[in-house]
Amino acid sequence: MPQLGESVTEGTVDRWLKKEGDFVKRDEPLVEVVTDKVNAEIPSPFEGTLVKISVTEGSTVNVGAEIAQIETEAAGAAASAPAEAPPQPAAAPATPSPSPDGGRTAPEAAEEKKSRFSPAVRRLAEEHGIDPATIKGSGEGGRVTRDDVLAFVQAGSQPAAPAEAPAAPAPAPSKPPTQPSPREGEEELVRISAVRRSIAEHMVRSKATSPHAWTLIEVDVSELVKYREAEKEGFRARHGFPLTYLPFVAQILCEALHEFPYLNSSWTDDGILLKKYIHLGIAVAYPEGLIVPVVHNADHLGFTELARTMNDLATRARNKQLKPEDMQGGTFTLNNTGANGSFASGPIINQPQAAILTTETIERRPRVINEAIAIRSIMNMCMSFDHRIIDGLTAGQFINWIKARLEGWTPASLRL
Repeated sequence: MPQLGESVTEGTVDRWLKKEGDFVKRDEPLVEVVTDKVNAEIPSPFEGTLVKISVTEGSTVNVGAEIAQIETEAAGAAASAPAEAPPQPAAAPATPSPSPDGGRTAPEAAEEKKSRFSPAVRRLAEEHGIDPATIKGSGEGGRVTRDDVLAFVQAGSQPAAPAEAPAAPAPAPSKPPTQPSPREGEEELVRISAVRRSIAEHMVRSKATSPHAWTLIEVDVSELVKYREAEKEGFRARHGFPLTYLPFVAQILCEALHEFPYLNSSWTDDGILLKKYIHLGIAVAYPEGLIVPVVHNADHLGFTELARTMNDLATRARNKQLKPEDMQGGTFTLNNTGANGSFASGPIINQPQAAILTTETIERRPRVINEAIAIRSIMNMCMSFDHRIIDGLTAGQFINWIKARLEGWTPASLRL
């Protein structure tokens, strides 16, 4: 298991891209691995035959643990050569059988027992109020995995409690109405992928951590729409990728974060941590889920470079080619939910950030301008924010600041 990030201690095998017996080339994608930081295709470090898959799909193992065995041509030749019998070692003196506790003190034994569980397993067990020592592990050497904890929770298993004699016979419970059982083929149990399980855990943790508040505002982006329509073909011809609306919003958003630093902060037990740098997360949807690569120092990039970086990250995210550093350090997240036709959304904050902003679909709507009705291009913007850090007044000032810059946008607004 490779280490996909400086602080990553374990990874989950999501899907094997090769099967036992397959020949794999060096650097050919071998397995998809998911961690708290990134999900990525891991290339084969050797050319040879995949002779053994040691870790099944959905299993979580520590960094450095064996997940597969590949036999190279040199190894195969060495195996076919006759080997001399190794010298027999001298018989070791008999040693007394260890005591049940191995001679350790109670605190030492307890600490060793605790260390058998990975941080992810301990955290998940704590969230459900479960002692992981009561769970039978299916991993290597009886190791308890996250799937074991979730299966335990779904089964509703609890340690048996000592029976007590009832003081009096309990009355027979009333019989509930009979529910029709589903017929064969009416239900299907779909395996939860490691990506979907990781997303679920992050979402639950975020909602449990931050008191979410939400706001929505309408923005007239008619001038921006006219500019993009006139420039998009020439932009693609010059730079080789499409011109979208998101970089325009991203550049103005970076300016807004300098004006309202509490939107670019995190809550800590010691205080609110204001961040002087802007690492902008860009949410990218793909068939297996949602991922948020980061544009580092986005406020230092000119418009074209910002657009290029965002396009590159989105392309590599969909192709599962992100590196661990592409996923780290985000201070604020921008999500273009309008790409899916969304009119309004209530996004979940990407922890430990203070807020997340969405841009919705752009529609032609009637607006009253100078006592007359005009048809304009209107876009909704929605924002969820951590109410521990930000109140409604600050949130309203922030989103209205962005609205004013977008509605007053001209080509001179571009910071090249």
